[in-house]
Amino acid sequence: MKLAKDARQPGPRCSKVGRPRLELRLRGTSRWYRAGSIDSTKGARVARHFLITGGAGFIGSHLTDSLLRSGERVTVLDNLSTGSLRNLDHAGHSETFRFVQGSILDEVLVDELVHSCDLVIHLAAAVGVRLIVDEPLRSFQTNVRGSEIILDSAHRYRTKVFVASTSEIYGKNGAEALSETSDRVLGPPSILRWSYSTSKAVDEILAFLYHQERGLPMVIGRFFNTVGPRQSAAYGMVIPRLVRQALSGEDITVYGDGTQTRCFCHVSDVVDAVRRLVDESALEGQAFNIGGEEEISMLELAERIIHRTNSKSSVRLVSYEEAFRGRSFEDMQRRVPDTTKLRSATGWAPTRGLDTILDEVIAEARIEALGLPAPSSVNPS
Repeated sequence: MKLAKDARQPGPRCSKVGRPRLELRLRGTSRWYRAGSIDSTKGARVARHFLITGGAGFIGSHLTDSLLRSGERVTVLDNLSTGSLRNLDHAGHSETFRFVQGSILDEVLVDELVHSCDLVIHLAAAVGVRLIVDEPLRSFQTNVRGSEIILDSAHRYRTKVFVASTSEIYGKNGAEALSETSDRVLGPPSILRWSYSTSKAVDEILAFLYHQERGLPMVIGRFFNTVGPRQSAAYGMVIPRLVRQALSGEDITVYGDGTQTRCFCHVSDVVDAVRRLVDESALEGQAFNIGGEEEISMLELAERIIHRTNSKSSVRLVSYEEAFRGRSFEDMQRRVPDTTKLRSATGWAPTRGLDTILDEVIAEARIEALGLPAPSSVNPS
């Protein structure tokens, strides 16, 4: 793995300033092929070069591993504010991987990296309820301005972009199952929760406008509660937090009355969905829900975690005011995805249920508690 703090300090595999050729010469031949195409003389496929923003994070690191296993080239841009180089330990053994420490707010750096890639997977964002409540202004500015910079550079070089969005854009809409055309239902702007929802909606609007007015090839994925190994409990992610409380014998803290429901999706299934969406040019200009099937209340989730960890912990209900230290916060009672559109367009379906998700998160937390390194990767997808 090559590490670089800035792409403007080129190393052996660092691209220099300027747009490289989109075609690659296959070793031993005089012919040129576009990245991702097939060499008709030998059947060899030329690797594509992916830029993944936020690639040292939870979802990004698993996507990086998956792409590298498929023979693609990957450059990760991450400022490590919430991501970790430890997540990229497995990727670091690949000669086709490169890490750049930097921010999506650095316009010059982003422009150089987008110059050198074939596709952009834009995952970088301020995420997690705790971070959004603690630093709402920085979170909002990072999400909106960062996406604007990414999309502007992608448009400049006609580079396809996958934009990671979220179920948060639906707000308080508690419909039976949320489809991609479901209404956004928000509370007042003074409630911090809705600043994140709005920032991601602005990201989507920017992507749609770049596509509609300027022809930018893009596709949007709306993630519904992605879970699995490498997900940190530090920013309010519910399953890692509850699992670690159960294993340590603490009270398991459930916010509100615990009747609010969610669906959870394994990170490997999310990575599979992202790759299917990126590979289908006919799906450009559209948004797709990506999420699991099993709806469960937070109280039921806590009890299941206690059962699967054999914990002696008790469940304790905590008011939102106490949980977020008196800051304004509003939760939604129900959030269930309708993934019919994704299934019909790509043939995708989740392969891992909630019990499998919980068992993997529990196993990782137990290993971490012993001070041992966590497994480098989930099963290939």
